Amino acid sequence: MSRYQRLVGAGAALLLTLGLTACSEDAEEPTTTETPAAEETEEAAEPAAEGQPAWANPIAEGGDVVATVDLGDDRSLEVRQMSVETATTTGNFVDPENNEPIVDEGDDVVYVNYVLTNGGDPIDLGSSIFSVDARYDDWPYMQGMDGITDSELTESLGLYTSGVATGQMADPTVYTLGTGESVAIGENFLYQEDSPISFDVSMTPVDAEGELLSDERIEAEGTGTIS
Repeated sequence: MSRYQRLVGAGAALLLTLGLTACSEDAEEPTTTETPAAEETEEAAEPAAEGQPAWANPIAEGGDVVATVDLGDDRSLEVRQMSVETATTTGNFVDPENNEPIVDEGDDVVYVNYVLTNGGDPIDLGSSIFSVDARYDDWPYMQGMDGITDSELTESLGLYTSGVATGQMADPTVYTLGTGESVAIGENFLYQEDSPISFDVSMTPVDAEGELLSDERIEAEGTGTIS
């Protein structure tokens, strides 16, 4: 995919510094060197399109399908590679061995969109909707992959880091994904061309009060290649 598929936009970013440790048999958990600050607040989105719940952010069109994860009960999550962009700031993690950022300003980052589609019965979800842990097969660190925080750039690509639109927070936090409806969450991480990658997906339904039904937690994995 060409890195020129971007829409115009770049903005200020937030630097979070966390330690990472290279994977090995005796590797220790990374240490936190700074308390993460809250991510920039996204501007209110356009109303959700047909086929989406009223509480959801709109789903960006296009992208190349990297993987499709079967979540059972006619539900699936599609991973779409949207764009390769130049990092506008350093990433969120540093390697403690050399104190260098995993993603430096000017590096390439790839933006992906995770699109969850419910073909089964309506399901009530919490505010996180679902979560995805993406990792290259050769990713050398114990924690997840690193990317940048740049809300303006993310939104310029039509992506959102939350499935719930601004101003649509429910109380209790119950978000019903109806039959035939979809919701999406975007993210970015360090770009590695032609790299095999896996996606661990989890989704936990909630009850009428928004409490997690942990015994009904859904987990699945998909694989693909970032091109």
